[in-house]
Amino acid sequence: MTKIQLIFENGRRFDARCFTKNTECCAELVFNTAMTGYQEILTDPSYKSQIVLMTYPLIGNYGANAEDRESNQIFASGIIVKSYCDRPSNWRSDQSLKEFLDLENAVGIEGVDTRSLTRCIRESGAQNIVITSRFEDADYVKQLFASTPSLEGQNLAKQVSTKSIYRWPVEGASKYKVAVLDCGVKQNILNSLARRGCESIVFPVNTPLQEILSHDVDGLLLSNGPGDPAVVEDAIQLVKDALGKLPIFGICLGHQILGLALGLKTYKLKFGHHGANHPIKNLKTARIEVTSQNHGFCIDPQTIIDDQVEVTHVNLNDGTIAGIRHKEVVAFSVQYHPEASPGPHDSQYLFDEFVATF
Repeated sequence: MTKIQLIFENGRRFDARCFTKNTECCAELVFNTAMTGYQEILTDPSYKSQIVLMTYPLIGNYGANAEDRESNQIFASGIIVKSYCDRPSNWRSDQSLKEFLDLENAVGIEGVDTRSLTRCIRESGAQNIVITSRFEDADYVKQLFASTPSLEGQNLAKQVSTKSIYRWPVEGASKYKVAVLDCGVKQNILNSLARRGCESIVFPVNTPLQEILSHDVDGLLLSNGPGDPAVVEDAIQLVKDALGKLPIFGICLGHQILGLALGLKTYKLKFGHHGANHPIKNLKTARIEVTSQNHGFCIDPQTIIDDQVEVTHVNLNDGTIAGIRHKEVVAFSVQYHPEASPGPHDSQYLFDEFVATF
């Protein structure tokens, strides 16, 4: 294994080992508290331009397979673990985590105190780090930092979105057609719609409303995705145009885009919400949902001045907004991922509520 260093923008350094061919990257470091799901995490487009630190100590023990991807490629720049298991044991595994990462040139790091790294993020906030074997070359490290911008102000949704329209088949008899605005959509969102008789027509993030309406769809789903929601201007304008014309359901980045279209503002969280165990309270039912989350931005509650916008869900960890709806037209959204299954099915009702509006 190659000896490398993790170097923070504030100057802190950590020695570690690289277990992949690629030994270098620079991106924003975030921590994820999930015990499993590293393959889904790595292939989630929402992790574009981020390095994921897993807080669970042993990663790689069940390998990787072709079925558990959330997209057709790895979007995370790399993964950091305390202990990497190079001998996976699972009947579904067809390759190791190292082989999975090497195929797509992503970085895998082990042998570092992940608890200490997590504390750094919690205290100083999410920030860019450099991973390199050339850690003694100060000018080279400085150059890597200089060439890697902050996520604020970046329209990463445009980079990960599909370039052309495609269809996701329904399971069983087709009942409805749903337009899915691809800001970085996860495959299980499409599967969740398919199980409810919905054929998904997936559109690029910059598609105008007229194009979507020409396909005679029953509803509009705004997907998850990476980057700063405030600069995804085409999607925000689309939602403004679609309000009252189509039922709208937003997930994660789609939630933030709906909020922006309704006149609210967003801000960057100190270290974001990333994990499979976040408690959310449904204010209508008073039920608590165990949810999967992955986002670095949030809706600012101070900007809700329109009495037509209602907060429907809150995050019990920090009180941030986790769901909103419009009182006059069918438009609602959640900050978390109802298609994921940490609860395991606590939030699936949201898809049912969306389909019931058609």
